[in-house]
Amino acid sequence: MRDQLVNRWESGQLDRTAIQPGRERRPEAGLENAVVVRDLVKRYGERVAVDGLSFTIRHGEIFALLGPNGAGKTTTIEILEGYRTADAGEVRVLGLDPQRDADELRRRIGVMLQSGGIYPTVTPIEFLDLLRHFYQEAEDPWKLIRLVGLEEVARVRYRQLSGGQQRRLALAAALVGKPELLFLDEPTTGMDPQARRLTWALISSLRERGTTVLLTTHFMEEAERLADRVAIIDHGRLVALASPLELTQAETDEVQFAGPAGLDLAALRALPSALDAWEVQPGRYVIHTKRPAELLAELTAWARDAGVLLPEIRVGHESLEEVFLRLTGHELRE
Repeated sequence: MRDQLVNRWESGQLDRTAIQPGRERRPEAGLENAVVVRDLVKRYGERVAVDGLSFTIRHGEIFALLGPNGAGKTTTIEILEGYRTADAGEVRVLGLDPQRDADELRRRIGVMLQSGGIYPTVTPIEFLDLLRHFYQEAEDPWKLIRLVGLEEVARVRYRQLSGGQQRRLALAAALVGKPELLFLDEPTTGMDPQARRLTWALISSLRERGTTVLLTTHFMEEAERLADRVAIIDHGRLVALASPLELTQAETDEVQFAGPAGLDLAALRALPSALDAWEVQPGRYVIHTKRPAELLAELTAWARDAGVLLPEIRVGHESLEEVFLRLTGHELRE
């Protein structure tokens, strides 16, 4: 069934209104942004988890919040959802204070958690049927089951579902209340490629319907494919905010090449047309430049003189993953 849905979507045979839960949402008068974060600060003892963070999310856009582990993403989102209090700064979500207006806000948002929160012996249809009783206006559970491609396992206990099926059920649960703003935390973790593509199509259709989506993901391709704008944070601070295209097509080009591991980065940075150079992984290098043609000539001359074989060289723009690594570093964090 999931494969059939994917094929129908890509061929244009699937009616997009059939996978758009809820009514079309229009922002309230005078509210330009669905989310406003100004100078947000959150501390845990001596550690500053969020350090003066500011950004806005426009109504109806998909906004990706990216960062390495420990960057402050989860803390920021939990403050927006009303589950944590800020130490300083201002936050507004759909024009509401997440703390003072928590009851009203939770009726208007949907939250997809990373994991947990579902009783292991409940079935998908039982779980969605239970959730709909918490809303005055809720989506039909069977419509959501079909929406995320869980018809074949609708009466299978949660603990027997695959990881990808559990993630799709969590997405369906986030849509039960026809939310105006949807929080998606790692929505496609554990999904196979077909399920991931179907989920991407569903998320895109929600944008067309006017639903605002705040997305966190470690899949840079996912952010690049879905997001209207991307915010990258590190150590609780904003380090970049732009569209994926703007982030990956900056003022500089890059020359990427393969060679022996451990080349002299100082020598590469000293090339006349080089702005900076990194070994992004053993034997894979990137040099930033504003003059790629000149740099190519300089690099090949340097390699010849140094007796270094470069089996692969290409010129282009950075990928979003490369931008992310350049801004946040390459070290592994827990």
